[in-house]
Formats: sequence, structure tokens, C-alpha cells
Amino acid sequence: MIEVFDETLRELVRREVVNGSQVEIAFDAPTKEWAARRNAPVVNLYLYDIRDDVNLREVQFEEVRDPTGRVIERRPPVRRFRLSYMVTAWTQRPEDEHRLLSACLATFLRHETLAPRELTGTLAQQPHHVEISIAMPPTEDRSIADTWTALGGELKPSLDLVATVPFVVDQKTIAGPPVLEEPRVRISAGAGSTERGASSGRPRAASVSESQRAAAPGTSAPGTSAPVAEETVVGGSDSQRGRIIHVRNVKRQ
Repeated sequence: MIEVFDETLRELVRREVVNGSQVEIAFDAPTKEWAARRNAPVVNLYLYDIRDDVNLREVQFEEVRDPTGRVIERRPPVRRFRLSYMVTAWTQRPEDEHRLLSACLATFLRHETLAPRELTGTLAQQPHHVEISIAMPPTEDRSIADTWTALGGELKPSLDLVATVPFVVDQKTIAGPPVLEEPRVRISAGAGSTERGASSGRPRAASVSESQRAAAPGTSAPGTSAPVAEETVVGGSDSQRGRIIHVRNVKRQ
């Protein structure tokens, strides 16, 4: 994902900043050794920080459906990471460096949101956008001067570019087979038992065997009308039973 977005940045800078000139585009750490080796104008995009954007984290799994609309698999939600780049320009004259930085600033201000069609590689094949912020004030735990000190180089004017890039987790869970049979519910509640179907909510008489009465805890003896303490609800069919749910008797007010 990171190297793919690097190519997106390279193409954007080459098209709208360099624009056919002899300026190179690099992603190297701008150390003293690197600066001493360069022999041409360079726009450097140094990636110095990678962080998970927890404020945009999602918890809902994504459902993948077949042409009939049935869920066939579930995938974890996309994760978004903040990639921080330090953008610098390296030439022989400060005026040229400022001109390149100004062109970079104008370019990234025009492209604060990159649609998938503007991305490259695998990022162009997913539906999420990339958000870009440029030259924002640094957070309290981050200092550009400290970054230059860690690199061992001299402080130069730079742009802090932060891109929020989606990362699709390559993981999926296959969904179980769909339930195609309508539920059947049989309530054993002593005399006058009823059975309700799935399509019509109207009760109809149902015969309950003695073995079914014995399996239901708290049912009354045949021929009595005592209240049932607990009922047994069986969902499914006789050949393929579903869940057995125990429903406790609730006294009506």
C-alpha cells in the first residue's frame, strides 16, 4: 500500500510540479551524505511517520453478496493510515527551491481529495478516497526541527504532507448456508394447544402427544387447565428440527 501511494505522489509531482523539466523526484532520507551525492535539482518526499488513524476506524464488517442478494462472505472493515511526508526542494539557488516548494504547495492544495481514478495500482481498484493535508501545524509530539536533528542535516524549508490512505485487509469469513425453510413453531401448553405457521399468524389446532407433553417442563396433566410454568417451542420441521426455545409463562395483569 505504501509503495503504491508513493507512485501516486510521484506521478502527481511529475505531472503538475516538474512538468517536463530536469528536476528529479526522490524518496530518500535527506541526510548530509545524501545531499552531498546529489548532482541535479530534486524534489524529495521523505516518509518519516506512519500511524493508524483511530478516529476513522470502523468496526462493522462488510458483507459480500451474490447476484441474488444473499450474503456469501464477510470482510473486516478497511483501515486508514496517516502517512507523513517531509517535502523539500534541493537546487543550487534558494530562489529555485522556493519556486519548487510553491508549486508543490499549490498542487497539493488543488488535490486535497484523491478519488480512486486518480490513484495508481491496487489503490485504483478499491472504492475509498485518499485525503491529503499540507502545511498544517505539527502536533505536540512532533517537531520538524527534531526530525532534521535525527537526520543529521541542516534545517531547510519544508512542507509537511499528511495523506490518509485506506488499507484493505486481505481476510474474509465464509458465510454459512442460508435458511430457506419457513419456520414452524409448535407450543405444547396442555389442552387446547395451537400451532402457528410462518406465513399466516392465525392459530390452528394441533395435536400434542404425551411424549411431547413430558418433554415440556411444567406442562399440566391431560384434561386440566392449570397455568403452564414453562413451555417448549420447537422451530423447524419434523425432518429437520431447528432450535428448541423454552418460554416461561408470564402472568398477565
